[in-house]
Amino acid sequence: MRTQIVSIEDISAGQADQWNRWACPDGKLISPYLRFEFAQTVARARPDSRVAIIEDGGETVGYFPHHTAHGGIVRPIGAPMSDYQGVIAKDPSRIAPERLARAAGGSALVFDNWHGPLRATGETRRQRCGSHVADIGADGAAFLEERRSAHKDHFKKTARRLRAATRDFGEVRVTLGDPDGRAFAALSEWKQAQYRDTGKLNVFGIDWVQSVLDELRQREGAEFSGLTAALWFGDRLAAVEFGLVGGDIYHSWFPAYDPELSRYSPGLLLLHGLFEQAPARGLTRIDLGRGGDHYKKYYASHSVPLADGRVLAPGIAAVGIRTWELAELAVARMPGKVGELPGRLRRRWSQVSAFQPRLGSRLASFAGSIAL
Repeated sequence: MRTQIVSIEDISAGQADQWNRWACPDGKLISPYLRFEFAQTVARARPDSRVAIIEDGGETVGYFPHHTAHGGIVRPIGAPMSDYQGVIAKDPSRIAPERLARAAGGSALVFDNWHGPLRATGETRRQRCGSHVADIGADGAAFLEERRSAHKDHFKKTARRLRAATRDFGEVRVTLGDPDGRAFAALSEWKQAQYRDTGKLNVFGIDWVQSVLDELRQREGAEFSGLTAALWFGDRLAAVEFGLVGGDIYHSWFPAYDPELSRYSPGLLLLHGLFEQAPARGLTRIDLGRGGDHYKKYYASHSVPLADGRVLAPGIAAVGIRTWELAELAVARMPGKVGELPGRLRRRWSQVSAFQPRLGSRLASFAGSIAL
């Protein structure tokens, strides 16, 4: 096999069409994050974006959108903000990920939400997980009724909170679309407050992230776009979610709510409104993402297997990763938070490194985002 590294601008219209066909095996899109348009949007905001074109016998067999190696580490496009990552190919199992890392100039491929086979010949470490998907079909109300019959107690509690919100504030409604940007501005404010309060990395304060979200917002209503959903208690904005739309899928991405209204479970009420209104927009699947099993289990029809971890090839970055992992294992035997510290620092450094490719910005973000 031969791998050629190109810029997103070098991908022809025909190649983009082929890319999107492979992202839709049997005509069904896996995820909007695997579409060519997502890679293109990120590439416009991050100049370190590249595409590996994998060829075999003179024929293109796959595409791998990624960011150029920083410190010998290669990451999939948009990581860790991209909730699906991987090789887009007719048969991804033919493509060894460590070869992609070497072709991209690194010795380690680090991923967060890898979709598809990962049959590496090099050293691999990964944890399996899944993204929860609700198949709502053409009738969101019917879907909720079916879920309600299977999980009566959960839906009774949610109905009580809806009645309480209606009693205290008036009409409860969900709107899809945000032409004046008011709802998204509230989302940004709530998320940044949440990041500050928890000591987490302020993702909304990173320039390229804002550029990606702004472009997706401007495309709202298109076949591939962002979509802002808002929950209102009377005239008061209670919750907002910004998600990614592609084909018939809506992928939940950035949710937030007014913390003063938490007792009404505004996030769940917003989700119910999404289920009810999505089919009118041609959306028949809602991908709820990873985690949150405590509430997503009530809505998920199935889960899509994903994985996070790394694949190593010979090189300096691989040596550094192995060394840190050994140190982490050694310290993990110590009691309390001391044993957890190396793992927490590694995860935070990895996250910051993915979001901030420049060393100066990386160090500043890392120092400002640690909550020990």
